[in-house]
Amino acid sequence: MQDQPEHIAVVGAGHAAGQLLVSLRQRNYAGRITLVGDESWYPYQRPPLSKKFLLGELAVERLFVKPPSFYDDPGLSVRRGEEVGAIDTGAKALRTSRGDVVPYDSLVLATGASPRRLGLPGADLGGIHYLRSIGDVEAIRPGLVPGCRLTVIGAGYIGLEVAAVARMLGARVTVVEKLERVLSRVVSPAVSSFYEVEHRAQGVEFRLGADVLGFDGSRRVAAVRTSAGPVEADLVIVGIGVAPNTKLAATAGLATDDGIVVDTRCRTTGEAIFAIGDCTNHPNPLLGRRLRLESVHNALEQAKTAAANLCGEALEYAQIPWFWSDQYDLKLQIAGISEGYDQTVLRGDPASRSFACLYLRQGRLLAVDAINRARDFMQAKPLIAAGAVIDPALLADANSALQDLPVISVRDS
Repeated sequence: MQDQPEHIAVVGAGHAAGQLLVSLRQRNYAGRITLVGDESWYPYQRPPLSKKFLLGELAVERLFVKPPSFYDDPGLSVRRGEEVGAIDTGAKALRTSRGDVVPYDSLVLATGASPRRLGLPGADLGGIHYLRSIGDVEAIRPGLVPGCRLTVIGAGYIGLEVAAVARMLGARVTVVEKLERVLSRVVSPAVSSFYEVEHRAQGVEFRLGADVLGFDGSRRVAAVRTSAGPVEADLVIVGIGVAPNTKLAATAGLATDDGIVVDTRCRTTGEAIFAIGDCTNHPNPLLGRRLRLESVHNALEQAKTAAANLCGEALEYAQIPWFWSDQYDLKLQIAGISEGYDQTVLRGDPASRSFACLYLRQGRLLAVDAINRARDFMQAKPLIAAGAVIDPALLADANSALQDLPVISVRDS
């Protein structure tokens, strides 16, 4: 077993960084740790931001990966509200926005991702928001009141989750999406249609296939200009995706390509430097490709992998990705990556509000979208990992258990 580094520095204080600290402690890491985060909070979870936290059902303390008392450790230093400006790879040191130098023996980058922003006329007006942090939600809440006119730009996970919460709070909601259907980048037309119908039934209006051209107003936004006509708005929330925070790594000479390039052990191309979470571009041996994931599961598992390697165990990360989204009383659970599918199979009737959509390529199971159908989600995961081929007619039988279906073949068989 390799020697453990005496001092580990961590840049970033999101879910991945929080799990890294937990995993290092679980592995009885005996060295020192310095965590530097640019927010004033301890490491926290982001998924509830657009769900229960925005709704006001979750106190901020419930977002924390661990309570503040967890950090009362003489070997752990948490530097909140401080930004790392540069990595000196030769000296193995960080240089912070306060002018401090933080030396390290090993470094872990957990820099996350930032919302993609609109560079359109009027985009700097008051009342236009992005949602990625506790501070973002705190800025949005005062304007998200019953009767307010909210325009959500983007019909992805974040956009639709915000739309659902806003309707529950009594806002009048219009969603503007440049593509022709909701969730179009991640789900099939059948699942898109289901969610559009559900949102419309809750009173959400849609402008699909509409480009945003700009914003009107004096000091605050009053309307969103779109290719389908203006939409009056008291509040705008933009959810058009995120970009990985790679500038720090790239400036230090680390390889980047839609994320910080790492191997299956979360090691970057820099000496003694690891990267984890949303900021990474990593290989997945089960999928046979590199990818970047915006996923809690990926953040947690990469953190565990990096911790193991820092403690001397040669652990590799190879798992099927999974995701979830809560909208109203609907829980969408996704396993696998459906990109490249050539066939879909529905299990159950969407009208029942409990069904699954299975994605196949050349007969092999790629992914599943399970709506209020947790059993299919759980049972599909090992079949996806195996690249199982199962008769589509059997897959469509909603009364059968996926785990009991005869498998014709698996990957490389």
